[in-house]
Amino acid sequence: MYDALPYEQFPVPAVNIAKLDERFWRAEIDYETPEKPGTLIVDTPEKYLYHVKSGGRATRYGIGVGRDGFSWAGRAIMAYRREWPRWTPPDEMVARQPELEPYSIANGGMPPGLRNPLGARALYIHKDGKDTLYRIHGSPEEWSIGKEVSSGCIRLVNQDIIHLHDNVRDGSPIVVIPDPAKKHLLAV
Repeated sequence: MYDALPYEQFPVPAVNIAKLDERFWRAEIDYETPEKPGTLIVDTPEKYLYHVKSGGRATRYGIGVGRDGFSWAGRAIMAYRREWPRWTPPDEMVARQPELEPYSIANGGMPPGLRNPLGARALYIHKDGKDTLYRIHGSPEEWSIGKEVSSGCIRLVNQDIIHLHDNVRDGSPIVVIPDPAKKHLLAV
């Protein structure tokens, strides 16, 4: 499941599984929840994303989450999905990291590709009809799964985000469980 994907628009290299803890490998599991099938549940403290299926089942993915002060929690909607998206860092991120100015909204963002921080696919999170600027997206950095590494987005290895993208539907509910030990930037 973590082999190279040579037929993608930008060929995706194999995941170096020596750098991805086995407990974060994609798995079909028993998972009881009151949430309806199709819901995405992000378990921030445990570093898992669950795609709820019928019959008490779910697909579980290992994730990287937001660093302290950049995490978020609550309920929202996965409004839409994109294959090989452009990346435009929010203005607040550009203010913190001026070297990102060439990829700002005003400059058209970063084109798709393996170096793009959103990876092979991105799922866009909206709350009350508005873009939260948070994403669930791919990453070539398998070492980052299971860690607090991002500016709030939820990351999966590219093979897993492709799998999730192909199985989730636009408009799916998303529930983000907060880590009680962390400060949250936003409650969505």
